[in-house]
Amino acid sequence: MFDLGNHLRNLRNDKSLTQKQVAEMINAGLRNYIRYETNARKPSYEFLIALADLYDVSLDYLVGRSDEPEKR
Repeated sequence: MFDLGNHLRNLRNDKSLTQKQVAEMINAGLRNYIRYETNARKPSYEFLIALADLYDVSLDYLVGRSDEPEKR
């Protein structure tokens, strides 16, 4: 099963960003963002879109439906 929280953590670390920076960049509260990375909460589609834009990946890649990060 796909682990969205771990995937988000890896994408964030690849960009050398802190959780606080990502939360600010997508206009989410820090606690909410931490909950996304720990799988305690699922992000809304607005936040998924913001995360995909931030990391410059497709939504399918972000949520584990594709192994190809490139947008089409």
